[in-house]
Amino acid sequence: MEGIKTQQVDNVKLIDRFSGRKPQGTLYLTQTHLIFVGAEGKKETWVLHMHIGQIEKFPMTAEGSPLQIRCKNFMCITFIIPRDRDCQDIYQSLLQFSRPAEINKLYAFEFISNENIERSYGWDAFDLQSEFLRMGAPNGNWMITSLNEKYELCDTYPSLLYVPTAATTHVLVGSSKFRSRGRLPVLSYLHSENQAALTRCSQPLSGFSARCVEDEQMLQAILKANPKSEYMYVVDTRPKINAMVNKAQGKGYENENFYSNMKFQFLGIENIHVMRASLQKLTELSELKKPSMNDFLSRLEACGWLKHIAAIIETSAFIAKAISEGISVLVHCSDGWDRTAQTCSLAGLMLDPYYRTIHGFQALIEKEWLGFGHKFTDRCGLLESVDAREVSPVFTQFLETVWQMMQQFPCAFQFNERFLLKIHDHAYSCQFGTFIGNCEKDRLDLRLSERTYSLWAYLSHHTSEYLNPMYKKTYEIRRPVIIPASSPQCLKYWKGMYNRFDSGLHPREHVMDIVSAAKDHSSSLEDHVLLLEKRVTQICKLLGKSDEIIQRKLQGYLSMDSIDGFLSNHIGDGPVNTKAPMLDNNFHKNSSDSDLTINGRQLDNAAVNYLKSDTESGFDESSSQMSRSGIDEVGISNGLEASSLVRSPSSEQLSVDQLLAELKTVAIGWKSFRNVQNCSCATPFDYDVKKFHCWKCGHVFCTRCITRNIPLPGHYHRRPVPVCKPCYKEVRRSPSTEFPVS
Repeated sequence: MEGIKTQQVDNVKLIDRFSGRKPQGTLYLTQTHLIFVGAEGKKETWVLHMHIGQIEKFPMTAEGSPLQIRCKNFMCITFIIPRDRDCQDIYQSLLQFSRPAEINKLYAFEFISNENIERSYGWDAFDLQSEFLRMGAPNGNWMITSLNEKYELCDTYPSLLYVPTAATTHVLVGSSKFRSRGRLPVLSYLHSENQAALTRCSQPLSGFSARCVEDEQMLQAILKANPKSEYMYVVDTRPKINAMVNKAQGKGYENENFYSNMKFQFLGIENIHVMRASLQKLTELSELKKPSMNDFLSRLEACGWLKHIAAIIETSAFIAKAISEGISVLVHCSDGWDRTAQTCSLAGLMLDPYYRTIHGFQALIEKEWLGFGHKFTDRCGLLESVDAREVSPVFTQFLETVWQMMQQFPCAFQFNERFLLKIHDHAYSCQFGTFIGNCEKDRLDLRLSERTYSLWAYLSHHTSEYLNPMYKKTYEIRRPVIIPASSPQCLKYWKGMYNRFDSGLHPREHVMDIVSAAKDHSSSLEDHVLLLEKRVTQICKLLGKSDEIIQRKLQGYLSMDSIDGFLSNHIGDGPVNTKAPMLDNNFHKNSSDSDLTINGRQLDNAAVNYLKSDTESGFDESSSQMSRSGIDEVGISNGLEASSLVRSPSSEQLSVDQLLAELKTVAIGWKSFRNVQNCSCATPFDYDVKKFHCWKCGHVFCTRCITRNIPLPGHYHRRPVPVCKPCYKEVRRSPSTEFPVS
């Protein structure tokens, strides 16, 4: 293979820096991954080439040549390779593969999905006009301009821009020329109730004395677009000293004497170089083996990372409060694609509950980051040609601020931590085309929607992995605006990001996964109870019982001797010996107790006694409590729509086989996640890998083994639910009505 001199090396040791163990195995090098397979073949460690950030080859030791790999997803792994020549070959190959020379050599252009996802799916999931229409634009104060249709006004902005209706073409062009990179002030978010506008741009080319009448008119037009406010904030996210330094370069900040009815605020978020250095120190902190408490806390303080996170939150909170109070805000930093993207998107998240849903968060990223030109190719260091000084963890910081908000408002977000981690991973992986390129124009020129897959399609295919079980939709009504605290006591070290691959530091199970499983289990049992209640009602009516008696039975006043006794001989593992009778209108009760017939066949006395009992009931006391609880958002935890609900056309006709299928196709007890280290397919369950229950057998599987959703005969609503492969085949062969699968 091209660029690979050594494809396989045996007797390689993998160093576990926490336990000190050195498991031995085989190292494989492919065009896309470095793969370590343990000696027994049970443990596999995959390193995607595009995730590799730094590679360091240490001097030869008695055991071999150490090769340390630091990844952009914060995996740090060290191999000891027996021969120095093999180590050198792998080292050179990884240097080449981790930073391709050309953008067309990125992984996304070669990746082929094995999940039956069409290449075009997901690329049209976001529409800028629909998003602004949701906010109420265009309207009498805001309009769409096509001046940038061919990216001539600003090549790093989207083709469609929303600007004040009072701004003429002359004003728009003049303001664009006065702003760095042509990034004139445009609408980012419009409050649908008070009409306060959040706008964004880059720094003015003011220098020490320059002014631009068109730019001044542009800001006045933005102010007038909000008739309820007499003034507007202009927020410069930089420290003022940084802005003053830029004045010497002919840039800088607005002169207050030229802009009337404006309040200027400097809010002190550091530049990309400071952030890069801070992350480097944080990474070194996260790689400490056994730091003391004092050492850990002092290093955390010294790196300044949480201080920067707090500054971003404080700035965003200031913007969100102003917008919620009806005051328009204009935000900029230097070029308007780093700190401006962070604060505008985070302020939108605080203001709008829609952005706190899975689809809304994707729309937020599309609008504020991809549409307005955050330089993902440069900031993520995807190519060899990218200057190292251009690399910075701007997007990582944004995702962490979102995570910090989730810690303070756990019921306000539809998505979970795993969702943020997956987006972060694929911003660097280049497996999908979503984050390739520095702006919208770059992505169109590369024809990414034709040549690569969309990350949003992949996430949509795995929605059940990213749902937050604590999410309450009513939260958006009670608290539509959420403002997080940024004090030191309220911010946390994100162990799930920076120590994700250090299994010894995590609890055995993620608490949210346990809550999610409990919610799914309850949903399954409640749906099963509803069906059992219906069946008991049907059978009791056939036995001639009054509605009053039936209601008393369903409320748990009597025992369950009759139905349970009659079916007990048929629920074992062995086959049913008698032909399944139909319990329809032919099932009638004669004057003699021993005279019950089904389809003309007379039942024996034992069967009659089972079916006729003065103490019969459908449920015991505990079951009746469950039945009275009702169903709370059944199926929501699986991302299912109401349209997927399917009812059996033959639900009014009963057979013993159907009853048995209904009883046997719902797992009453689900296996605990505890001590389940591997799936049946040998896939290891690491901390960040979600475990799934099969709703039929109750066992635990990985996402690859829970391949299909199918309605279970034992559920009343017949919604498709996840099952394992063997159970899927078994349900398909069941005597109940065939159901469509999803």
